Amino acid sequence: MKALEPISIASVEIPNRVVRTAHGTHFGDGGFSPTLIDYHVERARGGVGLTILEIAGVHPTCPSSICNFDDSIIEGYARLMEAVRPHGMRVFQQLWHAGHNGLPLDGGPPWSSCDLPSPVLGMVPIGMNKAQIDEVVAAFAAAAERCKKGGIDGVELHASHGYLPQQFMSAMLNHRDDEYGGSFENRMRFTVEVLSAIRERVGADYPVGVRLSPEIVDGGMTPEETAKAASYLEEKELIDFLDVSMGGYFAFPKMIGGMFEPAGYELPTSAPVTSAVKVPRIVTGRFRTLEEVSQVISEGTADLVGMTRAHIADAAIVRKTREGREAEIRPCIACNQGCVGMLLGPERRMGCTVNPYIGREGEVNDEKLPQPDEKRSVLVVGGGPAGMEAARVAGLRGHSVILAEAAPELGGQIRIAALAPRHQAIADYTLWQESEIYRLGVDVRLSTYVDADDIAGFDADRVIIATGSYPRMDGIQLAIPARPMKGIDHSDAMSSIDFFTGRRNTSPAHAIVIDDVGHYEGIAVAEALIEKGAAVTFVTRHKSFAHLLDSALQPEPALQRLNRGKFRLHLRSHVDAFDGSEAVLHDLHGGGECRVPAEWAIMVSHNRAAVEPFTDLRKSDSDTLVVGDANSPRFLLRAIAEGNAAGCQV
Repeated sequence: MKALEPISIASVEIPNRVVRTAHGTHFGDGGFSPTLIDYHVERARGGVGLTILEIAGVHPTCPSSICNFDDSIIEGYARLMEAVRPHGMRVFQQLWHAGHNGLPLDGGPPWSSCDLPSPVLGMVPIGMNKAQIDEVVAAFAAAAERCKKGGIDGVELHASHGYLPQQFMSAMLNHRDDEYGGSFENRMRFTVEVLSAIRERVGADYPVGVRLSPEIVDGGMTPEETAKAASYLEEKELIDFLDVSMGGYFAFPKMIGGMFEPAGYELPTSAPVTSAVKVPRIVTGRFRTLEEVSQVISEGTADLVGMTRAHIADAAIVRKTREGREAEIRPCIACNQGCVGMLLGPERRMGCTVNPYIGREGEVNDEKLPQPDEKRSVLVVGGGPAGMEAARVAGLRGHSVILAEAAPELGGQIRIAALAPRHQAIADYTLWQESEIYRLGVDVRLSTYVDADDIAGFDADRVIIATGSYPRMDGIQLAIPARPMKGIDHSDAMSSIDFFTGRRNTSPAHAIVIDDVGHYEGIAVAEALIEKGAAVTFVTRHKSFAHLLDSALQPEPALQRLNRGKFRLHLRSHVDAFDGSEAVLHDLHGGGECRVPAEWAIMVSHNRAAVEPFTDLRKSDSDTLVVGDANSPRFLLRAIAEGNAAGCQV
């Protein structure tokens, strides 16, 4: 298998072609915390060939969770490498300056190629003078030398995604008229100076590479221009490897494509760049299996392949594949809720929807679960993601587990969610759970309804209730809770579950989607209706579309798809009434009301916990745990985490 073949980058041999490209965790505290080291050691144990560490800021004008500003970082690198070395994984450090996308420690303005503000921060930067350029060039070189002193195997210059080197390389971002602007050679000068200074500090044999990315925006660097830059750097003998990504702050969702993107979605953009050089090349693009990696290598597009999110979901992909245990690999579903959403959201710390052990690798994982003082019989009521996770973990711990599910198949509401356009991948996780609980010998009883009176008949030592939730369908919208929608009881007013299980194969001429939540569900309904040719009026009380998915990078691609059809968006609006022919909308900004045609109304609201049959049991029995939506209807990440915790607790 090509993916498992070794390869050399300069003087360093990489044991296989599997790469974890640089990705933020925020587990660092400016250096290498035990949490950050444990996270990387777990992937080293799993067999990864090469890890490129998350961005290390090289100058106080661009702080990050790893700060390579002075020699204090060397000790952290040494501790990391001491922990990683026994497992064979090679480690490079990505060196970074954000330019106008960063906030200096002293509160001053950002530094950039010119005074063009960042599309994210909107703060006017300083156009760097020659002294500042020289200072940052020297900072990159000093940072690389610290990496080498700390035992890091190589370095990568982050010259992509709209950061400082690309702010010089891109004609769209560089408006200078001196020796650092204008012509191609002038715009490349800063990057050349940085790489030359690094090479002078670390020597000829130490691996030095660059990450480049076409900008995917009008006027930005095209794949062809990016290829020219890569070839130029190779001709100057400045790089030992090339890492190609795509996008940046002008096309952020393309950097980390969601479940709607296929494996290898970046390759059409990457291939023109990788074909321009002879040094080892790395590509990325939602790869999940070593078979996919091997295919890309065999086709000649790349020599190594990034599997970053896949290894967040399961640290042991390489080891499990070598051992013939591919079916046991926990799949990444590319929802971006934990790996990106939690990183950019209020948590400011990476997580993972399907892997609840992220950030706790030193404490617990499937191979390091808390051992019970005695083996018990455990009854799990409900076969959705929370219930199956509880059953899986309890089974791993050696308990005798019965899982009772009222439906004729497992999966809960994930089975329904997977019916939505471009959401099929979400079911990969529950199919994996199902495979695992059968492998572990869980006694699965389908079409088995259980209520509080039935539980005693199972004679279980512990009970876990994971019965999920159901749609409210009371017409309440949280902008004005006292004014529920009139007509919610109309035969053509329905929940998203009603729509996907009963009516998704038909369509009205006009439909209204009332999204009171702002998550995947509203997008899914609207896309399904658009694909059937309906004209969709999308109404939400929120200030933006699908706002809970902003940090997961989903709203923009979804709107692009929806706007190809007959789609109209009403923000900060409330639906007063629906009668089967039209709906009455109230503008929450005081703009009055309007009427829109609508033969169907699909209500997307917060669910209710389906736990009523167990209310008394929950109050009286401390040995009964309630998890997932049965505890409180939220999102998949929390359901899986609670199921996992219950499985560890019983």
